[in-house]
Amino acid sequence: MKRFLSVLLALMMLLSMTSVMAEATNSNQLSDPRVRQALTHAIDVQAIIDSLMASKSTAAITMAPPGEWRSPNVKAYEYNPDKARELLKEAGWDSNRVLDVVYYYGDQMTVDLLTAIQAYWAEVGVQMNMRKLEGDLASQLWVPPSDPVNGPSAVEWDIAYAAVAALSMGDYYDRYQGGYSSNSYNPTDAKMDELIAATNATADVEKQIAAYHALEEYENEIQLNIPLYHQPVYIVQSKNLDRGGAPYGNDQFIYNWDIVNWDIAPDASGKKVLRTNGGPAEFFETPFFNPGFIMSQKVLFDRLIIADENLTPKFPGLASEYSLSEDGLTLEMTLREGIKWHDGEAITPEDIRGSVELATKAQTNPVILTTFKALEGYEEYAAGTADHISGITNEGNKMTFKFAKINPNILLAFTQFAPLPMKYFEGVEPTLIQQADYWQKPIGSGPFKLTEVKMGEYALYVPFEEYYGGKAKIDEIRMYPSGESDPNLVKNAAAGQVDYAYTKSVEDVLALEGMDNMVVTPVEVRYTRVLYVNKFPHQ
Repeated sequence: MKRFLSVLLALMMLLSMTSVMAEATNSNQLSDPRVRQALTHAIDVQAIIDSLMASKSTAAITMAPPGEWRSPNVKAYEYNPDKARELLKEAGWDSNRVLDVVYYYGDQMTVDLLTAIQAYWAEVGVQMNMRKLEGDLASQLWVPPSDPVNGPSAVEWDIAYAAVAALSMGDYYDRYQGGYSSNSYNPTDAKMDELIAATNATADVEKQIAAYHALEEYENEIQLNIPLYHQPVYIVQSKNLDRGGAPYGNDQFIYNWDIVNWDIAPDASGKKVLRTNGGPAEFFETPFFNPGFIMSQKVLFDRLIIADENLTPKFPGLASEYSLSEDGLTLEMTLREGIKWHDGEAITPEDIRGSVELATKAQTNPVILTTFKALEGYEEYAAGTADHISGITNEGNKMTFKFAKINPNILLAFTQFAPLPMKYFEGVEPTLIQQADYWQKPIGSGPFKLTEVKMGEYALYVPFEEYYGGKAKIDEIRMYPSGESDPNLVKNAAAGQVDYAYTKSVEDVLALEGMDNMVVTPVEVRYTRVLYVNKFPHQ
């Protein structure tokens, strides 16, 4: 009898724990795991992939794509509208609520995909409206609430269709931490924070993989957000372009693509002009958050260390040499002699330190931000009790970065981080960095400098003659405006106005593959499309 009572008590405790897990954590019903699971069960993702993407993508189970970094224990929430209705009923879903779903891509497939999701959700009694965001996306999408536990939400939307172009596995998951600078949707969860901390506590790959497996299993259990699909990146180029043997990699990030040695057939006047997209519509994008997702970020700015096509840190950049100590806590690098900004001013250690400090307070890529937050003295700097991060020092051009704790991506972060000329950011509020006047005609450090820009029409670049890597062979880059998804890519390619670009749009790829003058090269990458679910209560 005593054993029976013990078992019964244990069972009751288990049921109690399960019921707590399966409830809303605040007044927003989207904070209930059952609602998020129901929304996932209601979508036939494979049917969408087959019909809209010509089966060129892979359905997602978690944020992590298939491979050794994804746990074999995660389960797929298969298409099951009956199960969705059951879960919604259990959760007491308010069928009168209309979800506000936002997106920022300009391609037709995005609209078609969200229209399909709207229809799937309507089948199970969930209403939604969708709207496209314009302008400064970071301030509309990723501003966290002042209270990361209770909210209320600092953004207006319920669900955001977006993507993660992951530089590392941490790029997928660090953003889920409570109070993280871009976490606008996930209230602080002590277990989630503990699991994320474990992934960042070691540089040992095997230990990292095990830690990510545990994190993914919890993510999958509570269906934190709604991962939809993984897709490759497609690099597009005209047959007029000679890349000089440069490797193909993930063009959403920075790697050694050696553009100074690219060549292109001259036009009728004998001028070598490369036409591409990624030009500004209203302003140039800061390279802090999305380090290389548009062309201007690649040619205007240089990095301290350069990665190879696999995003492995390998080559010197603005730093002529660098070394990381055996314990992984001290990075030393020496800035090249004579390196300059495009305005002719010297690139200084003060610019590097100031840029790092600015990045810790701005909207910054999670891999870069997590790395910089591990520096000695960051906590004091963030709290305002120190004017600078004490872990960044220099003796002449030799810079030292001392870290208070292990970070698995120290070198990788510096391959993506673009220092900025700090004299142009005096008095600029870091959280509003994108609104600085600088982004109307930026001064960079890369192989090409900006000579002329007409917002919404074109931007012109010419080789920077004092670039340490030599003067580029191409005479001019003519960049037409576009965001991450260029709605005019196919039209411009057909008109001979595209010599180089990349796309993630399968619709575009199918059209481009049929053009005699274009070559399309697929590259497998960590790239996941997802529905972010805002679990904070609204005002």
